[in-house]
Amino acid sequence: MAGMPTFNNLSLERHGNVFILTMQKPPENRLNSAYCQEMIRAYRTVENILGSGSEGAVITRGNDTKFWCTGLELEESDKNPFANTDGFYPLIHTILDLPFPTIALLTGHTFGGACPLALAHDYRIMNSRRGFISMPPVNLGLHFDGIGALPRLKLRPQVARKMLLEANRWTGKEALEDGIVDVAAEPEEMLHVALEMGAKWAPKAKMGVYALLRQELWGRRDQEVSED
Repeated sequence: MAGMPTFNNLSLERHGNVFILTMQKPPENRLNSAYCQEMIRAYRTVENILGSGSEGAVITRGNDTKFWCTGLELEESDKNPFANTDGFYPLIHTILDLPFPTIALLTGHTFGGACPLALAHDYRIMNSRRGFISMPPVNLGLHFDGIGALPRLKLRPQVARKMLLEANRWTGKEALEDGIVDVAAEPEEMLHVALEMGAKWAPKAKMGVYALLRQELWGRRDQEVSED
């Protein structure tokens, strides 16, 4: 699209008032602070294009049907103790504060830190034939502040326990049954389903209170996901 900025390892497309952010970072769309900041720049671009009080929605998808995102580049934290506060936490907060409905289009495997990234979105659509969603820090001896906030807020207690304390792996159909995702769609239909969902909910942003009401529903971001 003419006039659309370019980004490193991601693309941004516009379909009416629905924007598609496609992660394209090898390997497996893993998140480091620089990439999180680039994603934030893309979300802010959508805000600047649409303006406040406008209809709109954002879809975040992977670039293939094998991976959506496999979480954080853990080795970055060994060298940079501020990696999460520089990138991951601000990214989660940006999505939680975005004044438009957000949809995570889970094209494939969604592991580790990608789970809170997906849960930060308002809606989730998962591949019904390929990929698992799983959060395995308990198996790896890993912890970061706020890791349990979004599972606790957005999932039933038994499901949040399975995610955080048992490192359960769900297929798309299983994730739908447990309420982790809203739709499990065939791979060739996923984007169409997401665009339809985006078009359906985009008008909810036009009164300019979508983000405020989201905060009322899930709590203020700074009370849930730590930046310390």
